[in-house]
Amino acid sequence: MLRFLKRGSKKTSEPTAELANSSEPTSSSEPASSAETISSAEPANAETSNGEVDNALSAEQAVDQEQAQHGFFKRLSSKISKTSNSLGDGLGRLLLGKKEIDEELLEDIETQLLMADVGIDTTNFIMGKLAEGIEREALLDSDALYEQLKKELQATLSPSDQPFVIDCNHEPYVILVVGVNGAGKTTTIGKLAKRFQKEGLDVMLAAGDTYRAAAVEQLQVWGERNNVPVVAQHTGADSASVIFDALQSAKSKGADVLIADTAGRLHNKDNLMEELKKVVRVMGKIDAAAPQEILLVLDATTGQNAIAQAEQFQAIVGVTGLAITKLDGTAKGGVLFAISERLKLPIRFIGVGEQVDDLRPFDANEFVDAVFSNVK
Repeated sequence: MLRFLKRGSKKTSEPTAELANSSEPTSSSEPASSAETISSAEPANAETSNGEVDNALSAEQAVDQEQAQHGFFKRLSSKISKTSNSLGDGLGRLLLGKKEIDEELLEDIETQLLMADVGIDTTNFIMGKLAEGIEREALLDSDALYEQLKKELQATLSPSDQPFVIDCNHEPYVILVVGVNGAGKTTTIGKLAKRFQKEGLDVMLAAGDTYRAAAVEQLQVWGERNNVPVVAQHTGADSASVIFDALQSAKSKGADVLIADTAGRLHNKDNLMEELKKVVRVMGKIDAAAPQEILLVLDATTGQNAIAQAEQFQAIVGVTGLAITKLDGTAKGGVLFAISERLKLPIRFIGVGEQVDDLRPFDANEFVDAVFSNVK
């Protein structure tokens, strides 16, 4: 779940004059009439009635929230159907049906994990944990092994299951978005801006990708669509200069969040990666704590190559969180397990479609349940 630390000074409301006046006693020299006596008893009944209404509304809101959550889960399950078919259904077919646990069955599980792009090292890690679980829990058949495997997969993802918290004590909270070309950085920024707006935050964008043709215009379209200010210069301008100006502007306007785009760059191009260091240094001249989040966007369809990208970006600029995009278009969703086990980096968001709401906060248990949701 996405959580925010709100500034109390921004949200505190002053009591209205009407409320203040209504609490003052009414003075009168005339005796109260029977009508007045009756009306004086009404507030107690009104309070009781209001309490019942509040309880009813709370119950209704809880039901609505539960239905919405169920709807989100169903949509997630359908969006990652390719990974679900390759990993969840494949393991379900292997394990369900009270089969005997033997070496052949364990080898089939290993093969299924590798086919879903979990990776050799992480597959070995999971199989080792599974073997420990078989001995510890004295598992007797494949049905029990199936449940144990789900638990081990959830545990493998747990290091990356860290909720994204925006600390509004920082003005603004700066998110620097990095990644290779084609990973979906600009689209992710637009969706994040909309999400934060819904949470009542003031958002600004910085068009720091000044190299890719039409990148600035693309971010400006997102800004216009969501009514979010975009600080931009011409194509070919210095990226660090754009982001420096944006941070100054965000500070002067009291924005809650500044999301800065950067040019897509290959993780193995040293000169381009050095430019990212420059962007971070320049921001530090205005705010030593900025950026508070360096969000690396990874394309799930690249499979194990995403890990190499993350390792390189982490070494250069110190990545603090990940957004994994395009999970709806690949059967390689198993790479999330490898990313979590190898890198231990928080997966802040996963992208499962083109709609704004298809960029979702990552929840490890929800993801594993969705992978296995179609298993009968």
